[in-house]
Amino acid sequence: MRQEDIWDQEAAQAYDTPGTGMFAPDVLGPAVDRLAELAGGGPALEFAIGTGRVAIPLAQRGVPVTGIELSRPMIEQLRVKAGETAIPVIAGDMATAEAPGAYTLVYLVFNTISNLLTQGEQVACFRNAARHLAQGGRFVIELWVPELRKLPPGQQAIVFNSEPGYIALDTYDVLHQHVVSHHFRFGDGKQARLFRSPHRYIWPSELDLMAQLAGFELEARYADWAGSEFTAESPSHVSVYRLKTADRG
Repeated sequence: MRQEDIWDQEAAQAYDTPGTGMFAPDVLGPAVDRLAELAGGGPALEFAIGTGRVAIPLAQRGVPVTGIELSRPMIEQLRVKAGETAIPVIAGDMATAEAPGAYTLVYLVFNTISNLLTQGEQVACFRNAARHLAQGGRFVIELWVPELRKLPPGQQAIVFNSEPGYIALDTYDVLHQHVVSHHFRFGDGKQARLFRSPHRYIWPSELDLMAQLAGFELEARYADWAGSEFTAESPSHVSVYRLKTADRG
């Protein structure tokens, strides 16, 4: 499954859920608040900008935002809400595509770095972030913690969400650190609709090593955008990396 095939026109049109899910104010608000603070008045670059879920409210806060996005249908959906002048977008892979200018903040939210399916591509993503940052700039990643402790011995699947009309499960390949998320939506009939997406999961310590290889150091790690303490029980994290300057080694 190629990412550009997964995030097609159908997925792009179904992605936005104003006021609910990822777009709920209590989910989106703290993320925008934190990113605006970390931008420090400078411009921001969003890797995998999607339909502008975060970029649009961040730009409305006065932060100049540019995006990189692989899926052209997602860009088209963003364009329904914001023009090129308001939020410029470069079509391309977040591991290699280049945007003009230098930024104080590069950010990558909602587990999207795991869409890169090899360790090499994920390291390249860090290096691409470093190329775009001004001295002392920050790279922020929101990512889930692999749930292998929930995986029963001898089994490969975990149900991670279940509600009326919807079941979601992950299937794991622990040898290659791959996981496929399966989202089943169904009504009263026999048929269900399936949306699948492949990922390569990353442990926080591995993420820190990727950052080090690209010239970053970990500045802070939180359990969420509100800044809660990250613990061994946290299901996800927001990690803030700072580009090392010459005098800091």
